[in-house]
Amino acid sequence: MRILWLSHLIPYPPKAGVLLRSYNLLLQLARVHDVDLLSFVQMGYLETFYPSYESGIADTRQALSAFCKHVEFIPIPSEQRPLGKYFLAAKSLFTKKPYSINWLSSPLYSKALSRLVAENRYDIIHFDTISLAPYRLFCPSVKTVLDHHNIESHMMLRRAENAHLLARPYYWQEGLRLRSYERKVCSHFDLHITCSELDARRLLKVDPGLYVKVMPNGVDPLYFCPSGRSTADKTVIFVGSMNWYPNVEAMRYFISAVWPALKREVPDAKLHVVGAHPPRSLLDLAQLDPSITFFGFVSDVRPYLEEATVYVCPITDGGGTKLKLLDAFAMGKAVVAHPIACEGINAKHGENIMLATTAEEFVSRIRELFADSSLRGVIGGNARKLVLSNYAYDSIGKDLCESYERLCGLGSEIKR
Repeated sequence: MRILWLSHLIPYPPKAGVLLRSYNLLLQLARVHDVDLLSFVQMGYLETFYPSYESGIADTRQALSAFCKHVEFIPIPSEQRPLGKYFLAAKSLFTKKPYSINWLSSPLYSKALSRLVAENRYDIIHFDTISLAPYRLFCPSVKTVLDHHNIESHMMLRRAENAHLLARPYYWQEGLRLRSYERKVCSHFDLHITCSELDARRLLKVDPGLYVKVMPNGVDPLYFCPSGRSTADKTVIFVGSMNWYPNVEAMRYFISAVWPALKREVPDAKLHVVGAHPPRSLLDLAQLDPSITFFGFVSDVRPYLEEATVYVCPITDGGGTKLKLLDAFAMGKAVVAHPIACEGINAKHGENIMLATTAEEFVSRIRELFADSSLRGVIGGNARKLVLSNYAYDSIGKDLCESYERLCGLGSEIKR
């Protein structure tokens, strides 16, 4: 089959949640089918991983061209001028479409897409977020697939519940307008894929008539694999991009509500936070406590994961599934997490994860794991088994290819 993959970001390098999912699904499709990529450029990701725009564009183009037949990048208009996103957010309060849709409006992208569709006979066009849905108009007579990394309206409404009082009305109206937009456009796509059964149910509440398949987030268990490195004593770790609001709020809560209580019971405990762009407010808190270390972006997170005693994920916001948890599972780590952080992952308390909903429970679970290496081994070992049986990208990729082939009526005709 010939597939065109439309993306809201350059899906490389595979070192953060959305990048991991998009890169691996794209790679799995390209192993069997001919895939072209038309991608927007999100400057924030390039700035995180590369010293310059030019080097980032060159490296990502080379890496993706290794398995994509055609690779083309388009800048995001609002990123081309100072404070462009803020002006667009304000303007979007008075437009028919919400900011989350207006964000990727681009004449250059429209022109590039029209050209590719005219020059090629695509069997399927993949839209990697609902923010790209307006470009469905440029794809007549082609099967279309919409990927939902999150159910965006649900995530925005949840954010409204947790936001500062002054910000709450903005997120609330954005969430309601997104839900209205989802109801209007989702039926125009032939197939929807979600990260979890939970997100599939959320999407079907928006429109019960949609054709939805679950393609879970995954992990490469050969890459994320314990190497036998020794574990540091009484060390807690959290991994996540620190410019994403659920991660920031999770660490703000953990450092202010959980960490002081844990330190009273385990005075020599240490907290390691790994992830790019930690905000000044959190760095200031860490300066007051030498047991807290922010490492920023690291090129290889595996040594940090393996050396930690316990992995924590106190996230109570966002949507989709948390790939950071799957990485920790694959590394055989004992994880303590809030139930919301585990949404979409078939994990069970006391078997392959420890769940906590209050500061007191986080302290109790972490202290228990600190004290019992056998329990850590059992929880971590079961977590890796869960990944191997349910969340390896090779098997997820096979399911994705088969779903696309069935959509085009090809079935078993494809040779692998």
